[in-house]
Amino acid sequence: MNSKLLVYINGKWYPKAKATVSVYDHGFLYGDGVFEGIRAYDGVVFKLKEHIDRLYHSAHVIMLTISETKDELINAILETLRKNNLRNAYIRVVNTRGIGDLGIDPRKCQKSNSIIITDYLTMHSSQAKETGIRAIITWIRRNPVDSASHEIKSLNYLNSILGKIESNNAGVDEAICLNSQGYISEGIGENLFLIQKGIILTPPTSAGALRGITRGFVIQLAKELGYVVKEQNLTPTDLFTADEAFFTGTGVEIVPIVEINRRRIGNGKPSPITKTLMNEFSKRYRDPKEGILISEIAGS
Repeated sequence: MNSKLLVYINGKWYPKAKATVSVYDHGFLYGDGVFEGIRAYDGVVFKLKEHIDRLYHSAHVIMLTISETKDELINAILETLRKNNLRNAYIRVVNTRGIGDLGIDPRKCQKSNSIIITDYLTMHSSQAKETGIRAIITWIRRNPVDSASHEIKSLNYLNSILGKIESNNAGVDEAICLNSQGYISEGIGENLFLIQKGIILTPPTSAGALRGITRGFVIQLAKELGYVVKEQNLTPTDLFTADEAFFTGTGVEIVPIVEINRRRIGNGKPSPITKTLMNEFSKRYRDPKEGILISEIAGS
């Protein structure tokens, strides 16, 4: 933990220990806000514009006005990385409704808060990509798409936290959520893919999954490599009988799944197609064409 890191809050930078918001902020009181998790690799912020577009889409859905323009927010992210001298980092952008009263009415919040944290994040052990991880299907169902759907990256992650608690109690690495109809939705913080007979399958976002930035890039990458990719409803049986399975996400990147509910997936080891995608992904995320250089100025 680097205590010297600076955190951006509403146009100013504060030492990590002094980077605070009011206890009356509705993001704290009610989870009323949106966020993005982004990564920088060797001076390239991977898919930064796409992440910022999704942030503003999420904010629009919950009728939250972000004070900065997209370019202003991008420049604030880049400047935060520069101030912290970070070329490789995990970036958390948070926008809350702002300070209100103890009531739920968002009209009481006069101005939203913008926060940018740049730090490091480790999701799994260093061996996870080589050995794969174990998961369970949790009893926690994903919120239906006509509620506070996971198509929105809101600050309310209790659904995922309960799933994580269950995976912790079961002694495994991750949990997989079903939707209200019993179809596979996604992991608790990742999108899910499986492979059957050389075809790559993933749940549609209508199943309650987030439209992941890494998910979209992996679909594009797989098609460029000549694989067939299909988005379709998937059942637990599809998952148990898959030849390969893996998670994707900003935090995990691509990580193989080798066991689910004590059922071995495929041969119980990271398998060829997953390995190919992992290798190609690692070549591409440092490419300036796939993001924005930390040294750049947006809108110039």
